[in-house]
Amino acid sequence: MNSTALLTDHYELTMLAAALRDGTGDRPCVFEVFARRLPDGRRYGVVAGTNRLLEAIKDFRFGDEEIEQLRRNAVVDDSTLEWLANYRFSGEIDGYPEGELYFPGSPVLTVRASFAEGVVLETLALSILNHDSAIASAAARMVTAANGRHMIEMGSRRTHEEAAVACARVAYLAGFHATSNLEAGRRHGIPTAGTCAHAFTLLHDTEEEAFRSQIEALGVGTTLLVDTYDISEGIKTAVAVAGPELGAIRIDSGDLGVMARQARDQLDSLGAKNTRIVVSSDLDEYAIAALRAEPVDAYGVGTSVVTGSGAPTAGMVYKLVEVDGRHVEKRSTSKQSRGGWKKALRRHKDTGTAIEEVVFQAPSEPELGPHDRLVQIPLVRDGKLTDDVPTLEQSRERLRAALVSVPWEGLKLSRGEPAIPTIYLES
Repeated sequence: MNSTALLTDHYELTMLAAALRDGTGDRPCVFEVFARRLPDGRRYGVVAGTNRLLEAIKDFRFGDEEIEQLRRNAVVDDSTLEWLANYRFSGEIDGYPEGELYFPGSPVLTVRASFAEGVVLETLALSILNHDSAIASAAARMVTAANGRHMIEMGSRRTHEEAAVACARVAYLAGFHATSNLEAGRRHGIPTAGTCAHAFTLLHDTEEEAFRSQIEALGVGTTLLVDTYDISEGIKTAVAVAGPELGAIRIDSGDLGVMARQARDQLDSLGAKNTRIVVSSDLDEYAIAALRAEPVDAYGVGTSVVTGSGAPTAGMVYKLVEVDGRHVEKRSTSKQSRGGWKKALRRHKDTGTAIEEVVFQAPSEPELGPHDRLVQIPLVRDGKLTDDVPTLEQSRERLRAALVSVPWEGLKLSRGEPAIPTIYLES
């Protein structure tokens, strides 16, 4: 069974069936993905998952098994089942490329298609964009806090097996250097890294035997986990077995700042001055920032990054904003939307610092200043991906450059307003 097709929600097919029956399913529409607000305390969001979504839309099919399940459960009528069996997205999509920053009201994705073609994509689009953008946004904050130090994503055991691969991908996009997830390495070409766990040390009769076995298998450049028993003894044993050329030690418990300082002093006294110190154990951006002054060379981050560090969803919504060229908008209290097909530009100072997110009605376009740039790019035309869709490496570089453009106060981990304001231009 093609599982992506049945990521469509029941209520989407209910709307589809009714719209096909009354003839409104063919009306040309514009759907928009945006976030009304950022997660509490955040200054910016990072767009991620766009490429995964585009691939999912390209392969979005209702095969025989999906159609049979819908028929067996009487979800929709036979004419709707026939329409679904022939579904191919043929519309147009514009959006913020992966690695771009977004703010409240940013038109992150714009889908232009018939109501029928567009409405069935809502759950698919939101499930991917909300998850990946939340993880990327958290990961970017951690990378900023690490201030250039090596970052390893190690959260596969703390999330769903498929989510683990997606998390590793967007953590890398956000600036992490490697992942422990080998499937992410296979699918996306991401560097992988890891070391032994406490179980390997406990397997052997002594810590020395465990270290010797690991070094014989992997060489002295490996990373030895030294806190299974006593850290000081572990470091002493590690250097005795591997010699001063030991690649790294990992500390996974205790007061990491204190442990890192003591470990550095001990390693230096043993002649292992180039042996790196890797720390892990429930790290988030705040813990990483607190360790900035300590002699830590690399961070291994698990639970916090794969759960969005307290914000597991980006809170994006998928709303119908235009029908037959007519603006439509939701007016419910606290859930308002702005009608019409919209685009955005970002204004910068001549120094490169971003100052405004300007959202305007399409297809008109305001005059661009010398330091303005349009944020959306064409992603799909006539149902086919464009050549403008960036690679993972290009998206990684895009985010690095985008974060450089954020005003310094927008990179603070403390609570505050969005890094730059969103301005709406009326048509």
